This record gives sequence, structure tokens and C-alpha cells, in this order.
Amino acid sequence: MSNSVYVATTDPRCGKSVMSLGIVDLLLRRTSRVGVFRPVIRARSPEEKDKNIDLLLSHFGLDLKYEDTFAFLRSEARRLIAQGKYDDLMNGIIEKYKALEEQNDFVLCIGSDLEGEEVALEFDFNADVARNLGCPVLILSSAANRDIPTVVSAVRATLDAFAERGTQVLGMVVNRADMDMVSELRVALKEELPGDDMLLSVIPHNGTLASPMIKEVVEQLSAEILYGGGQLDRLAHDYLIIAMHLENYLSYLTDNALLITPGDRNEVILSALQAHQSHHYPQISGILLSGGLKPAPAVSRLLDGLTGMVPILSVSTDTYDTAVNLGTVRSYITPDNRAKIDLSLELFEEFIGADQLLHQLGSIEVRGITPRMFIYSLMQQAKSDKRHIVLAEGNDDRILTAAEYLLNRDIVDLTLLGNPSEVRAQIQRLGLEIDLDRVPIIEPRQSAQFQDYAQALFELREHKGMNLDTATDLMSDVSYYGTMMVYKGDADGMVSGAVHTTMHTILPALQFVKTKPGFSVVSSVFFMCLEDRVLVYGDCAVNPDPTAEELSEIAVSSADTARAFGVEPRVAMLSYSSGESGKGEDVEKVRKATRLVQDRRPELEVVGPIQYDAAVDPTVAAQKMPGSQVAGQATVFIFPDLNTGNNTYKAVQRETGAIAIGPVLQGLKKPVNDLSRGCTVKDIINTVAITAIQAQNA
Repeated sequence: MSNSVYVATTDPRCGKSVMSLGIVDLLLRRTSRVGVFRPVIRARSPEEKDKNIDLLLSHFGLDLKYEDTFAFLRSEARRLIAQGKYDDLMNGIIEKYKALEEQNDFVLCIGSDLEGEEVALEFDFNADVARNLGCPVLILSSAANRDIPTVVSAVRATLDAFAERGTQVLGMVVNRADMDMVSELRVALKEELPGDDMLLSVIPHNGTLASPMIKEVVEQLSAEILYGGGQLDRLAHDYLIIAMHLENYLSYLTDNALLITPGDRNEVILSALQAHQSHHYPQISGILLSGGLKPAPAVSRLLDGLTGMVPILSVSTDTYDTAVNLGTVRSYITPDNRAKIDLSLELFEEFIGADQLLHQLGSIEVRGITPRMFIYSLMQQAKSDKRHIVLAEGNDDRILTAAEYLLNRDIVDLTLLGNPSEVRAQIQRLGLEIDLDRVPIIEPRQSAQFQDYAQALFELREHKGMNLDTATDLMSDVSYYGTMMVYKGDADGMVSGAVHTTMHTILPALQFVKTKPGFSVVSSVFFMCLEDRVLVYGDCAVNPDPTAEELSEIAVSSADTARAFGVEPRVAMLSYSSGESGKGEDVEKVRKATRLVQDRRPELEVVGPIQYDAAVDPTVAAQKMPGSQVAGQATVFIFPDLNTGNNTYKAVQRETGAIAIGPVLQGLKKPVNDLSRGCTVKDIINTVAITAIQAQNA
């Protein structure tokens, strides 16, 4: 049983970031108290952030002080070794590690980088640190430019070396293997290496992760940015030196290539930009001008008048030296590069035996379901029975970014509503990797179903005085069109509200999707993801002042929603008094609603009226509501009115840092969910997954 793991590498650029991201993501499904530690970092000063540590702290929002996550700078470690104070170095590492270990349930240790002239010494150093800290080791190796026998031989030698130093090895991960050798290499490793307990994984080489962003080219080559400064996050998948004339070089262009050409080749600059805009040629990532030469004044004037420019950079070195220097540019996974982070987690999930790794690490004490585990479970549940969701606001950047995530992980099928040419242009501008063959983009009035949908709306609302002209006008609205897709069964659910108001989103659903049998009210819940548990709050978004009957329906719906998402419902009907102590109209409403819930669902655990402190705190519950099975351990909280509910969820969210997922609408026959106009990409992803799960349960 272990509460730590030490990631050690055998070569430079083995993919520590991929492994570290995957391990922390895996651990955070079990506990929120995860520490990150590096014995030695390469930074020149404590103020210069280590890239691995900064990535993990920023992306996962770990509650750690940066200065607590490492022991020594590389220069400090070298000085102590040179002075014969190796014991002082090791003692300092152990002291910092132990302090971090006391604050966390699990610590991920990341070894040194194995770069420079001291690779052999660093290998021994990492083995010694892991042994002294008592951390089992996960070894990360590289198969880049190696055949299978060479990789297997190197792995065997590495395992023997760690065994000789008395270090426990959990497993070996070989990264950057050619895709066509992954399966064969995995078989060869299993035949060569002893024991069935050891984790053996092979990760294929991925060109996107290996590709630097243009801003990394700028930083590492000290390049001057001439144009396209807002596009520096583009990836350079390839480098192409352009020396041919226009009619000859165009056929050599590849997707996201960075073109290298002397700065006085004006015809190359202009033709490359035209090719980038053409549907008949690949898009480029940028143009790098060599020799310190800049475009001619007339050309510069032309370029100044263009919009949406790819980066055009300038360096002083000649073309040959520029190409050589590009070969030394190192690509990092940075906190702001969501695409690379998502891809890293996807590779880890697909190629690392996560269950086996957790089993080998032993039991991590679980302090309740964590927000990350809840969200992970949402995604897995949505994927288990994939549904079709329509996103009504397909022209919103956040919607499109969320769509990329959802589609690339095969969580749902999607339809986007909006002008097809405009949506495609936005996808291109954002640099999103969305397979447009998989995603219908529909402008309501241009769709084949438009007249049929308008006729259906007319027939559904004719008794309310609606005529066909009005129905036709309404059906051009994305909320009406998307809701009709759900009503007709052409989609399983709809998500909207990033741009539109709540009423704009849900009004069509109220008009013709309508409520489930036995329910008269549509309500909402928020999933409140606290540090160690998930609570359900209802209703915090829809009903201003529900009656006792409506409040009882909200309680039943909220309990059903909680159970559908893995939260065992124990319902607290909240009021300003607990039990029989309070009197007044508001308390009586809650008391009556509680009785109605008990009559309607006798098997449901419910208590009310009860104050919030008695609902969550066992000590207070023992005084105010002795003998209650719900008091002190409630999971579903029903607020007496919208004013109380909305303010409470926001107060808890702000004061505790809880993740609030919602509002999730409930009570409808088919799922339609509303987004906040201030929603983030993560909010959209979570809401779509929830909508898909509701569709599964419908």
C-alpha cells in the first residue's frame, strides 16, 4: 500500500507532462488532497516557475503553495554535491517531501529531466531519491527512433538498474512509439519482463503533442512578430523551407506547416496567405522570414490591410541556420493550451491501465465523492449510451469549443444551429478540430424539416389562438426549432442559454414538450460539488414562490434527479425553524409540503421543516432534530422560495469554492436545459453530459 509514486525517466523528452496530467487526474477521482513534488527543478530562481509544477497546479487548481512543491534549484543541488554535502541535499529533499506528505492523501513525485551532460548521474540520483522517500517508481521511457529489440533491451537494463538500488518498480511506460509497432511492442515487453503485477503500457507517438506553438518558436528563437500576434497559439506540425517558385512549392504544403523563406520573397508570402485561405490547399500555421529581411513597403501596406492573419515572424539568421535552430525548439504543454492537455488525458485514458495502476498503488483513503470523480462519472455515464443533443447557439465560441471536446471524446452526437458558413468560419478561426462530416449545422429556415416543424407547432398551439404565420415565424427562432427537434425525436435533448435568457430557452418546452405525467411544475437543481461530497440544491432558478403542492413536486423531482446521477437522496425541506418549534405561514407551507412528499413517496427519506445547519451538521442535528435519519446528513436541499435558494447556492459557491453545475431542469417529458449567459466551456460540457443522461433515463 502506498500514498505516493515517483515518475522517473530514462531519456529526455519522454513525456513527463502526459504521465503527470494523467496520474493527477486519476488520483483526483479518489481524493481532492493530492500533492505534487519535485526534488530538484531546472529553474534559475525560485521566481521562475517549473513548467511541470505550474501546469499541474494551474490546470487542476491544486490547493498547494508553489514553494512547497520542490526542494532545490538545480544550481543549489549541484553546489551541495560539489561541496561534498550530498547528505544535506538528501535530507533537505526528505524534509520538504514529508511536510507535503502530511498535508495530502497522495503525493506525485516527478524526477529530474535527464538533460545535459549529467544524464547518468541524474539517473542514479532519481533512484536514490525514490528509495529514500519510500516511493514506488513508475519508469517512463521513449521508443522514438528505436526498433522493438532496442526498446526491450533498454527497458530490461533500466529495470535491473533500479532493482540493484533497492527501489520498488510499479511499472514501465514506453512513450512515443510508432503507431504500427504499439501492439507488437506491448507483447514483446510482456514476454521479456517478469511478473504479472507490473504495469506495462505503450503510448503511440502523437504529432500534435510534439508540435510547438508559434509562441514557443517566438520565445526560443527570439523572433520578431510582424503580423498575426493574436494567433500565436497555432501549432506548427511541420517545417517547410520554401525555395521553389509558386507553381512548384504549392503541392508540397501540408496541414499546419510553418513555412521558412527569406524575408525578400514577397511572392512566397502573398501566395502562401492565399493558399491558406483556399479550400483547395492545406492551412498553414505561419511564415518565418529569415535573413533579417522584411517585406517590401508596398507588400507591407497590403498586409496591413488584411484581417485574420496567420503569424508572420522575422529572425536575423540565414535560412539554413534558421532551420537548424527550429530543430532545437522544444514544445511544452502549458496551462493555457487546453487542446494539448485534453489530448494528453485522452492518451493516458486509452493506453495506460488506470485500474491496474490504482490497484498497485493500493488503497487511497476516500473522504467522499470528489467533484472530479462526479464529473468523470458524468462523462462515463453519458458515453455508455450515447445520445444526440442539439446546441441551439452554434455561433457562440464557447459552444463550439465545448462541442470539440464532446465530439472528440465520443460523449454525445451533436447538431449545431446557426448559419453553416458562419459556423464553419468560426471553427476555422478558433483552430478547432471538429469533423464537420459528423456534425449537422442547420439554419432553421433553410432546413428540410422547417415547414413540417412549423405545421406541428401550429397544430399544437392552435387551441391557444396561434395561426400558421405566427408558428412559421417562431420556428425560425433557434430555441423553438431545437425544442421541436427534441419533441419530434430528431434529437434527444437540447441545451441553450449561453446567449439567450432562461425564459427564451424554456418557454417552447413549457408550451409543447410539457411536464411528465403526475407533475405540474418544471423546476431546477444545482449539483453543488464541495471538496468531499456532492449536494443537490432545488429550486434555485425557476419558481419564485412555489405553493406547498409545487414544493412537494420539486422535492420528489430533485430526489429522482439526485438518484439518477449517483447521489443517494436524503431530502431536507428547508425553513427558518426546525421540527415543531416554528410557527407562521412560511413554515406551515414547508410542513405541508413535507407531508405531501411522505404521502407520495413513503420510501423516500425526508425531513422538514429543518434549518440548514441541522440538515448538514450531525452535532446540531442531535440537538434540534434528535432521532432523524436525514438531519445532519442530508444530500438534497429544497429551498422554500427562489430568493432563498438562488442566494444560498451563490453564497456557498463563492465562500467555499464549490463547483455549481446547473441549473438542471427537471419535470419535463424530454430534457431541455438552460445555461447561464456567463457560462464557461466546462459548464457547457457538464450540462450537455447531464442532458444526455436525462435522455437516457427518459
